Amino acid sequence: MNIDTVLFDLDGTLINTNELIIESFLHTLNYYYPGKYQREDILPFIGPPLIDTFQRINPEKAEEMVRRYREFNHAQHDLLVKEYDHVHETVRALKEKGLKLGIVTTKIRDTVMMGLKLTEMDSFFDAIITLDDVQHAKPHPEPVLSALKLLGSEPSNALMVGDNLHDIEAGKNAGTLTAGVAWSIKGREYIESLKPDFVLDKMSDLLNIVME
Repeated sequence: MNIDTVLFDLDGTLINTNELIIESFLHTLNYYYPGKYQREDILPFIGPPLIDTFQRINPEKAEEMVRRYREFNHAQHDLLVKEYDHVHETVRALKEKGLKLGIVTTKIRDTVMMGLKLTEMDSFFDAIITLDDVQHAKPHPEPVLSALKLLGSEPSNALMVGDNLHDIEAGKNAGTLTAGVAWSIKGREYIESLKPDFVLDKMSDLLNIVME
């Protein structure tokens, strides 16, 4: 196996933003629909772009809801974002081994950089593709292909790593190998049901995969 490029989703994959996302949705939705949404109702909203989720809930208020969400999210970011075990050292090791590394996310760039700087991973990635950079978000292949183009990589030599349907499908649609993370908030069984090429129990499992 000749993998020279690893692309990562951000939220729920490299950094633990689950509590931040849940609290941001609850803050926003409870403003418009007091008491209607509970924590368990939020899980299906994790993954797609914000505007898509809010348009399904209330098309007329969707953009306003995105603004309210982001205002709270940015204010609470550093308090609620946590690091996953083994992520920083694994990404650093991949970088030191000469692999090309990228981020492919449905977040806007400002928030992406907040998370990477907070966890001191902002120097590891040579390509960062955000919602601001594409016309079509994951699971469309455009974000993955855009990252590969920036890195000068071929899909057949790349691995897309993520915690959600949109990540795995985007990789498959672009022609890369895929890896799902077992620490997804939706659970290992959910990740396995997406049929990625690999399931990671911890991020350091990547080192064995790229060295095969």
